[in-house]
Amino acid sequence: MFLRRAAPALSKRTGAFRPAVVARRGFAGSVRRFEERPREGNPKPGEKDKLLTPLSEIKDEHDLMPPGAAPGTIPTDLEQATGLERLEILGKMQGVDVFDMRPLDASRVGTLEDPIVVRSFGDEQYVGCTGCPADSHNVIWLTCSRDRPIERCPECGSAYQMEYVGPQDDGHGHGHGHDIHDSGDGAHNYEGEPKTMADFVKPEYR
Repeated sequence: MFLRRAAPALSKRTGAFRPAVVARRGFAGSVRRFEERPREGNPKPGEKDKLLTPLSEIKDEHDLMPPGAAPGTIPTDLEQATGLERLEILGKMQGVDVFDMRPLDASRVGTLEDPIVVRSFGDEQYVGCTGCPADSHNVIWLTCSRDRPIERCPECGSAYQMEYVGPQDDGHGHGHGHDIHDSGDGAHNYEGEPKTMADFVKPEYR
């Protein structure tokens, strides 16, 4: 009741509320001004442009340095990305999936004689197995490496093998023996790797 009576008095003292004056600009005028500016942006896939370095011409990290954006403009990813991010972007612009982001082959169960091959640029590769067919069980993460390239899912038994496709002259000091060695006591392990409980599993169960 008090507020109902006090509201008119307050409005008389302070004066009527007036909305802030906003400069009006027609939509057509905004579009015209935008079109008057030089149109900067990423080239379309397959289009030749100075920003698109062909993958065949990339030899080292210096070829993955971006030119940067023009002064006063906001850079796009293609203009400012460096290193592996730039390599991935350049690959996508040229229709190449550099890091092979396709899902794993879930059409069959990998065996030790015919494992599911997973390519990797690094010394290790994490593999998420969901069984065959896909999503038959929860994700089981396996670690394949250059020293131990074959791993087997403990849930479904599917075997995976890492295929190293990175640079061969990476200075990796030790050999990458892919053979399983039997020490005579029923254990088997990869050369240069300490024994774990997995080494005491019978070979036919791996």
